[in-house]
Amino acid sequence: MTPTGDRKNVFRASLWMVGTLFSFGAMALSVRELSDTMSTFQLLFFRSFVGLFIIGFLVWRSGWQQMISQQLGLQILRNVVHYGGQFGWFVGIALLPLAEVFAIEYTVPIWTLIFAIPILGERLSGIRVIVVAVGFVGVLVILRPGAEILDIGAIAVLGAAVCYALSHVLTKKLARTESTLTILFYMTIVQLPLGLIPSLNAWYWPVAAEWPLIVIVGVSALAAHYCLTSAFRLADASVVAPMDFLRLPFAAVVGALVYSEPVDPFLFAGAGLILLGIIVNIRSG
Repeated sequence: MTPTGDRKNVFRASLWMVGTLFSFGAMALSVRELSDTMSTFQLLFFRSFVGLFIIGFLVWRSGWQQMISQQLGLQILRNVVHYGGQFGWFVGIALLPLAEVFAIEYTVPIWTLIFAIPILGERLSGIRVIVVAVGFVGVLVILRPGAEILDIGAIAVLGAAVCYALSHVLTKKLARTESTLTILFYMTIVQLPLGLIPSLNAWYWPVAAEWPLIVIVGVSALAAHYCLTSAFRLADASVVAPMDFLRLPFAAVVGALVYSEPVDPFLFAGAGLILLGIIVNIRSG
C-alpha cells in the first residue's frame, strides 16, 4: 500500500502534468503557425529570448545568488540534450499531423524508464512496465503505424523522444539540489546562443502579427518546463512520464478542430487504454 503522503504527491504531480499538457499544446499551435516563415533555429532562439526576459525578472525579484549552480556541467549537458529534443520536435510539428507527432513522442516514457535505472537508481517495478506497455499499445491502436510513418519528420520526432527522455531524467537529478527557477535560468542561457548562431544565416524579421505567437511560444515553453520540473520534484520520473500519454488524444482533437486533420475512431479506443494506464499508475504510486 502506498503511503498517504506519497499518494498526495503523485496526485499533485498529475495536476502539474495537466499544466504541462496545455502549455505544450499552446506551444505546438504557435510553432505550427510560425514555421511557414521562420526556421527551426530561429523559433528556438525566440523561445529562449522571450524566456530570458521572464526568467530575468523572476531572478531579479528572488535574488541572483540562487543562480549559482551546484551542478553546472549537468546543467549544460541537460540543456544541450534538451535543445536537440526541441529541434526534432519543432521539425516534426512543421511536417506531420499533430497527433502523429505526439504519438511518436510517446516512446519517451519507455526511454525514460531505461535511462532512469542507471542514472537515478530507480527500481523498475512490474506495474510500471505494464503501465508503459498498456500506454504504448494505446498509441499503436490509434496510429496502426505502417511504412509510411518512417519519413524525415517521424525520424526527427523519434530522435527528439530519446533526447527528451534523457533530459527528463537529468531534470529529475538536477531537481535534487537545484531550484526550478535555477533549472529554467540555465535552460534559457545555454539554449539562447544555440538557436541564435545558426539562425543568422537566414534571418527573418517577424511582422507585427507574428509577435503575439512568438510570446506564446516563449511563455508556454517556460510554463511547460516549470510544470514538468514541479511534477518530477514530487514523484519518480517513471511515474510522471507515463502521465504524458494524455497529450496524444489532446493533440488529435486540437488538430481536428484547428487544422481539420482527420480524427480516426480508433483514437477513442487507444485513448481509453492510455487513460487506464495512467489511472493504474497514479493509484499504484
